[in-house]
Amino acid sequence: MKDHDSATAERRVAIGSETPSVLPSVLDAIGTTPVIRLDRLTEGLEGTLLAKLEHLNPGGSKKDRVARRIVLDAEAAGLLAPGQPVVELTSGNTGAGLAIACAVTGHPFVAVLSRGSSAERARMIAALGAEVVLVDQAPGSVPGRVSGADLALVEQRARRITAERGAFRSDQFENHSNVDAHFTGTGPELWEQTGGRLDAFADFVGTGGCLAGVTRALKDRDPAIRCFAVEPAGAAALAGQDVSRPGHPIQGGGFGRAGLTHLRDVPLDGYLQVSGDEARRTARLLATREGVFAGFSAGANVAAALDLLRRDFAGATVAVVIPDSGLKYLSTDLWE
Repeated sequence: MKDHDSATAERRVAIGSETPSVLPSVLDAIGTTPVIRLDRLTEGLEGTLLAKLEHLNPGGSKKDRVARRIVLDAEAAGLLAPGQPVVELTSGNTGAGLAIACAVTGHPFVAVLSRGSSAERARMIAALGAEVVLVDQAPGSVPGRVSGADLALVEQRARRITAERGAFRSDQFENHSNVDAHFTGTGPELWEQTGGRLDAFADFVGTGGCLAGVTRALKDRDPAIRCFAVEPAGAAALAGQDVSRPGHPIQGGGFGRAGLTHLRDVPLDGYLQVSGDEARRTARLLATREGVFAGFSAGANVAAALDLLRRDFAGATVAVVIPDSGLKYLSTDLWE
């Protein structure tokens, strides 16, 4: 008769390897997020607004996809050795995703954040076992808001730590695995979940990886789908406008950088601007009218999509992603 410990071990192996509904690890729970209609917000408008709920990923954001893809691709390519540290500049979401991916794959992780990022994101990353390095904001920056100048200081520190520790720099602004994660995941999922019945897609730009990957995936399937970059009003560098408000409140993007690597040669159809107040107000409406508890950039995405339905896309179907959870902004003015 088998002893209790050996029987339990065999049962665990069987559950992990032979039961289709049990996943091997939390990394396998990333993706395949649901798409819902936002009919309460479109009341009185002609058309349909669809939202892909990326905030339901294990780390609370769409960046979980990117983090998993970066780590696994780097390991497969021999760029990331067993046990080698990983370092990344992050406003918080990619850091949480990388903390999860590194915990599962056995890599120490160092997240380098500006002190302008929300406290919740830094605390979450640390709770997941990562080392968090906070960088003081640039002179004149607004507390609680990360500007391009703040990000430049974070980049300097991330480079220094990478060299000092012999680490792998995941480099989400340049690493094409960022785009691939959305080209092979988010975009095809959105197409399949909607049956290809889409007229437009809009996304708030941070690194540009999600917008680039989803745009390419959708246009490969139907070139008529229109895809738009969403930027903060006053920091619409991609649209060629002067950056007059680098201290906008929409965290996670709108850093005033015009030359984003991931958006080179991406067939975008236009650029939309959303004010911080519009993003904040719409995020609150998402919570109170639709029960979707999301962050600033979700408010920006939905506000931009609603504007499309009010104007050139009346009667059409417009899709957005909900990038991250509102839980990451409880200390900010988003919920005051």
